[in-house]
Amino acid sequence: MSTDASLSTPSAGGQAAVWRHIFAGFSASLVGIGLARFAYTPLLPPLIQAHWFAASDVVYLGAANLAGYLLGALLGRPLAHRLTNTHTLRAMMVLVTAAFLACAFPVSVAWFFVWRLLSGVAGGTIMVLVAATVLPHVPADRKGLASGAIFLGLGVGIAASGTIVPLLLNLGLRNTWIGIAILSAALTLATWYGWPRATRSHAAHTSAAAMARNPSVVRVLYAEYALMAIGLVPTMVFLVDFIARGLGAGAHVGASYWILYGVGAISGAPLYGFVADRFGGRLAIRVLSLLQIVVVAAFVMSSNPIVIGVLTLAIGSFPPGIVPMMLARIHEVVPHDHVRQHKIWSRATTTFAASQAIAGYTYSALFNTSGGNHRLLFAIGAVALVFVVIVDYVAPLFARERA
Repeated sequence: MSTDASLSTPSAGGQAAVWRHIFAGFSASLVGIGLARFAYTPLLPPLIQAHWFAASDVVYLGAANLAGYLLGALLGRPLAHRLTNTHTLRAMMVLVTAAFLACAFPVSVAWFFVWRLLSGVAGGTIMVLVAATVLPHVPADRKGLASGAIFLGLGVGIAASGTIVPLLLNLGLRNTWIGIAILSAALTLATWYGWPRATRSHAAHTSAAAMARNPSVVRVLYAEYALMAIGLVPTMVFLVDFIARGLGAGAHVGASYWILYGVGAISGAPLYGFVADRFGGRLAIRVLSLLQIVVVAAFVMSSNPIVIGVLTLAIGSFPPGIVPMMLARIHEVVPHDHVRQHKIWSRATTTFAASQAIAGYTYSALFNTSGGNHRLLFAIGAVALVFVVIVDYVAPLFARERA
C-alpha cells in the first residue's frame, strides 16, 4: 500500500487528532465502500419497478461498481504519488457524493453506468490508501482499534443502506439518491480537516531477494483471495432481489434482510480478526471458509424466512471479515517486513477487485440466461468457497513435491 513520507511516526497532534484521523478513515470506508457499493443492492427492485431501467440493465449497472473498484485499486497508489494520500482520499469522497447525485437522474443507461463505475473507482482507491494513511499516525497500542474502526465503516454502511434507503424510498426514488448524496456530503465535510497532514507519497521498493521468499505461498494467498471474491458476489449483489422478487416478499422486506446482512457485516471484522489473532490466519481461513460453505449451501436450499434471516447474518460477516483474516495470513507469511506486507496487500486487493469485477459480469450474464435463477448463482458462490479450502490444503503439497 502507498504510504506518505511523514507517516513513520505518530502525529504530534495529540489524542484528539488521532481520533479525528480514525473518524476520517471510518467515514471514507463508509461512504466509498459501505454506501457507494452496498446502498445499490436494496435499490435494485425499486429501480426495476419504477421502470428506470430493464431488469437486465440494472444487474449490469450493479456490476459497473465492481469494475470501477478494480480500476481504483490499480490507480490508488499512482494518484496518491501525484496528489498526496490525503488529497486523493478527499477527492474520492467528493467523487462518490457527485455519483450519488448524478444517479438521481436516469438520463440513460450509459450515464448511469459511468457514474456507478466512478463510484467504484473511488471505493477501490479508498481501500488501497485509507489504512496506510491513518494507521501510521496512531500510537502502537491503538492500531488494532483504529484498524477495526476503519473497516467497521463497511459494515455500518451496509446496515445504514438497509435502514436509510427504505425510509428515503417513501419520498421517491430520485429523492432517495439525493438523500444518500446529502449524507455522503455531510461526512465528507465533517472529515475534511480530520485527515493527517498532506505529504507526497513515495513508492517503497522491495529487493529482488526479498520478493523471492515464499513466492508460491504468496501466490496461494492471491488465489484464495480471488476465490473468496467469486464466492462473495452472488449474495452481495443479489440478496435483496432474491428476497424481494425471487421469494415475492417485496422491496421493503428485502431491505430488512439487508439490515441483517449489515449487522453481520458490523460483527465480521472484529470477530474474524479475533479468530485470526487467537488461532492464526491460516486456520482462520480454513475454518471460517468451511463455515461459509455450509451457510451458503443452506441458503441455497431454504425458503423459510426465519432460517434465511439467520443465514443472512452469517453471510454478511464474510465481506469485511476476510480483510483482517487475510492481513493476518500475510503477516504470517512475511513476518517483520512491513514494506513487503504492504506490497502484497496492495496486489491482493487488486486481485480481489479483478476477480470481483469478472465475477460480477459473469454472474449477471448467468442470471439473465437462466431466467433470473438466484439459487444457481448462490450455489456457484458456495463452490468457489469450497475451492478456497481445497487450494489451502493442496497447494502446500505440490510445493513440497516440487522442492
